[in-house]
Amino acid sequence: MYRARLLRSTPLRLAVSFGLFFIIAFLISGLVAYELMRRELARSLDVSIADTFSIVQSTYSSNDLEDLIAAVDTYSTLKRPEDQVFLLLDGSGKKLAGNVPEIRFAPGLSTLPATIFGFGEDDPIRVMAGDVGGNSLLIGQSYKEIDRIERIALMSFAWASVMIVATVIVGGAVLATRTQRRLRSIEQTMIDVSAGNLSRRIPTRDNGDDIDVVSNHINDALVRLSSLVEGMRQVSTDIAHDLKTPLNRLRLTIEQAILRQEQAGNVEALLLDARDESDRINGTFEALLRISQIEAGARKTRFKKIDLWDVMISVAEIYADVADDNLQSLKVEPRLPGSCMISGDRELLTQLFVNLVENAITHCPQQTVIAMSLMPSEHGYLASVIDNGTGIPKEERDLVFRRLYRLDKSRTTPGSGLGLSLVKAISDLHSAAVTLEDNNPGLRVRLQFPKL
Repeated sequence: MYRARLLRSTPLRLAVSFGLFFIIAFLISGLVAYELMRRELARSLDVSIADTFSIVQSTYSSNDLEDLIAAVDTYSTLKRPEDQVFLLLDGSGKKLAGNVPEIRFAPGLSTLPATIFGFGEDDPIRVMAGDVGGNSLLIGQSYKEIDRIERIALMSFAWASVMIVATVIVGGAVLATRTQRRLRSIEQTMIDVSAGNLSRRIPTRDNGDDIDVVSNHINDALVRLSSLVEGMRQVSTDIAHDLKTPLNRLRLTIEQAILRQEQAGNVEALLLDARDESDRINGTFEALLRISQIEAGARKTRFKKIDLWDVMISVAEIYADVADDNLQSLKVEPRLPGSCMISGDRELLTQLFVNLVENAITHCPQQTVIAMSLMPSEHGYLASVIDNGTGIPKEERDLVFRRLYRLDKSRTTPGSGLGLSLVKAISDLHSAAVTLEDNNPGLRVRLQFPKL
């Protein structure tokens, strides 16, 4: 099973394919090199024969045939006839000196079979012939040494090819095994996630290769998936607990209305209370649905180039009077020079700052000062909503972003516990990091928006 998967694995196929291309390139280059070597050896042989012919020819002087004969005889004794041939004939074709029998030959360079000299060797003889003082001189050399070098070269290429093929197969198998092991870990992780274990993550080696990059992206997606699933579980639990009270309250109101109706009493006030309670429950579900839609990212299609400062100013102008009526003050810090353009949904961003300001107005005591500011930062723009109220305990700052979560001290005030959940969803949609910090006293909400 594992061997079959290994043979079908992409890394092994890529390694073998690359190896085949390399072998083909090696063979082509080897054949070219072999042909160049063969031609160079043949040229060197011709040069060697020509040099020997010139040396022997130079021993002849006018009417002094003895020195030429002596030189031919001397060279003949130094070499085996099968390796190098020497032959000197007079004008009538009679042998004067040499180590081979008399033969007929044409002047110039030529290649003669070994059998013409009486040798049983298969290697031909390269010869050079010419006239020396009316005599015919022939000097030749066997191709035996050249053939030996060529065979060594061919054997070297053959063994090199075998070694390359073996290296490609072994190396491909090793690489494929390592890669297959990593892919298997990805597969097993996804199987575990499919089985419901959302805590599983793909192990990485932090070496920056392609598999690590893909694994990191998958891990990020799993973190997001785990967060969404946990959010759904939390929402289901919170709905079961937090909406149970208003639903019971609605039921009691309706039962009171029925009882009063049976007693012929006036039920208008009870019906109005029931309608208001129903509207609050409906509003909670609408807020939950809106958060889900925002988290799904569908609103990104409505993103446009907008000025974040204009959004904050419009919210501040609307809620300044509301804060005054609540014996609080809402102010905006002076704007710094330059534009604050981002890509976003103006309606959602307005809702984000409205929720933050409304939270501050609702949950802070009288005489609280609420401030809004916007300034450039290293990575974009930093928006802040600050108050000097009672703040949020440090251990609960992460919890307040959960749907329907409410601090104990705020349960007596109107609200559904979805305001900051909506702020978090809108921030994530705009790739903005939202953090809650202690203002000593009060709360500082910081929103880091990326540049356009």
